[in-house]
Amino acid sequence: MSASIQRREHLSQPEPLEEGYWASLLEEGEFSEDEDAQHSEDWNRQNEPATEMTDHHHNPIQPALQDDWEAMQQMMDADEVIELPVIGYNRGGLLVEWRSLRGFVPASQLIEFNGNAHPSVRRNALTEHIGHSLTLRVIELDAEQNRLIFSERAARAQPGERADLLATLQPGDHVSGVITNLCDFGAFVDLGGLEGLIHISELSWGRVGHPADVLDRGQVVETQVLEVRPEVGRIALSLKRMHPDPWQDVHLRYRVGEIVEGIITNVVDFGAFARVEAGLEGLIHVSELAEGHFLHPRNVVSEGQQIHARILSIDGRARRLGLSLRALEQNGHA
Repeated sequence: MSASIQRREHLSQPEPLEEGYWASLLEEGEFSEDEDAQHSEDWNRQNEPATEMTDHHHNPIQPALQDDWEAMQQMMDADEVIELPVIGYNRGGLLVEWRSLRGFVPASQLIEFNGNAHPSVRRNALTEHIGHSLTLRVIELDAEQNRLIFSERAARAQPGERADLLATLQPGDHVSGVITNLCDFGAFVDLGGLEGLIHISELSWGRVGHPADVLDRGQVVETQVLEVRPEVGRIALSLKRMHPDPWQDVHLRYRVGEIVEGIITNVVDFGAFARVEAGLEGLIHVSELAEGHFLHPRNVVSEGQQIHARILSIDGRARRLGLSLRALEQNGHA
């Protein structure tokens, strides 16, 4: 096992993630926006939820189809690798076929795929796979829901390696891995035969526009395990929880009236946000930007600008820090 795991018994274990967490990832990862709606509609029609022992037309499932699902389940249980032809694509991945079954390979589970490319480039990259075969491993199977998900990345692991890792990891563990893919919704980390996912909300205590803003492919990172779901081979990771939450003791490190340095990170209609330290941003309300009238906050400050501001309010529980530039002007500190 190439991943380095450290158990942190003294740390409080993260709360279990809600199912909506994974549902949102699947929706974002498997059906990202693109122009090819027809392929997606065809795929959805072929994969409408089926009631037990019936297909989506409420007809009894044919024995041959049941046999194929059982055979695929056996391959999944044995952690086997299978080579399948690509027969099509939809907005978020590739369609593959085995006997009477059709499966889906999310684009995020392809080894060589740029998830940050323009939609037309993504579509061309997907269409180039049609007619070729991929070496895959089953990562999710639900015959009743007609759901069969494959991964090219998972196929790189040795037989049994993924199961061993899933059985070993526990919430609260610290584990090292290599960034393999960056998508709009997060970063994938190779833990040594199995990939975990750092959702974008778990990358930093501060706001992150895109994972590529804070991570690079090939970068080695140490993360905390949030959740392990062996039945579907999913591992949720966090990068930000490797560091203390800067909001927990913000009231001890800063005081109202104090002048702080910061960098403008975002300018909006109602004011501007300034980063005081990593993970800690304050809001300069439009009324606290400057004296007099101006058309927009951008007429006063711009993103990337270094500023000095006076702290007006501190609320660590609500994660709010009120700042003012106008208060400095009034006191001759501009």
